[in-house]
Amino acid sequence: MQRHKRRIATAASAMTASLLLSLPLTASPAHAASHDPIVFVHGISSSASTWDDWVADFEADGYSSSQLFAWSYDWTQSNATTARQLATEVKTVLAKTGAAKVDLVVHSMGALSGRYYLKNLGGTAYVDHFVSTAGVNHGTSVASLCGWLYTSCEEMETDSSFLKALNSGDETPGSVAYAAYWSNCDAAIDPDSSAELSGASDVGVGCVSHENMNNDHGVYEQVRAFLG
Repeated sequence: MQRHKRRIATAASAMTASLLLSLPLTASPAHAASHDPIVFVHGISSSASTWDDWVADFEADGYSSSQLFAWSYDWTQSNATTARQLATEVKTVLAKTGAAKVDLVVHSMGALSGRYYLKNLGGTAYVDHFVSTAGVNHGTSVASLCGWLYTSCEEMETDSSFLKALNSGDETPGSVAYAAYWSNCDAAIDPDSSAELSGASDVGVGCVSHENMNNDHGVYEQVRAFLG
């Protein structure tokens, strides 16, 4: 009888161990929660949907959909106005997620509102990483084609008062980690060096078009590594 009871106990112990091994591990959700939420800012003549590929990539790499915020705004308005709206968006994201800071990932003209927010609106207190992809950080000759139509485009002209003020002094203020990714065959950024930022990690990604800079998977992998 005692031997029979020991056999039952042994079998039960083995079954319990097997069930425990089959349970899903909880490390993944804990790891996902450790990420800063990301706010994506598009450029001129664009919308939040321009980030669809990267949002999917981040989700595949462990981010949850509730940590990824592709934001749309009126791209014709002044980048200063957009920056004030971005400040509100960041506070909304922090309230939703309970995070202390966000990462800002921007494309093209989105770099201007993002940098204005950091420099002039106290954004450095709420941003951990700032990533500029094909950012019009020092203007572009191409902006002359639309500067007479839109305030936002006029501000991208190389000698605009907006850019002179934005780039005066420290281009990478605060304790934010900055990175600027640029291409040597970006037809929208002229000259190519305009996409660089003094004080940032400036990364040449090779020949990637302006339109593909924020959906190219190779660029994504570098951005993902930078965000840690």
